[in-house]
Amino acid sequence: MPERFALVYDAHYRAVHRYVAARLGADVAEDVAAEVFLTAFRKRGTFDPARGQVRAWLFGIATNLVGRHRRAERRHYTNLRAGETDAETGFEDTVADQVAALRLRPQLGEALATLARADRDVLLLIAVAGLSYAEVAQALSIPSGTVGSRMNRARTKMRRLLEPALTQHTTSN
Repeated sequence: MPERFALVYDAHYRAVHRYVAARLGADVAEDVAAEVFLTAFRKRGTFDPARGQVRAWLFGIATNLVGRHRRAERRHYTNLRAGETDAETGFEDTVADQVAALRLRPQLGEALATLARADRDVLLLIAVAGLSYAEVAQALSIPSGTVGSRMNRARTKMRRLLEPALTQHTTSN
């Protein structure tokens, strides 16, 4: 059984680490990601493949642990709001997106900090972890329709809060 769990770790550690780093900052990501897999290993007997994929189960554990580290997450978003950077952001995949995101980092941090925790969890599981709506529903133990409504609410609020900065960014180029 430990050999099979090593395969799960190898397949999913980087994605879980990236998600945690985006939520809490790079300084605690390694510890929390390790805690995710330690928790998963301890609870491996409770995983039911009939209920969904192991990936979503791991992100559910990660989201719960992130919730326990909310104060650190708030500090992380406050730092983003102040324009401070972390070594690993997890938000961008392309160079162009990284440059734009760095310019908008203060506004992005402020906008993320204003989201309700449930909406922020859904948004970041989709945007950072790359989970599907069904996987988010499984990870958070909520109906798929709730994922959709939370994502819609988060998108609407983020768009409203970031639109002035995006407009300014595109007119200044």
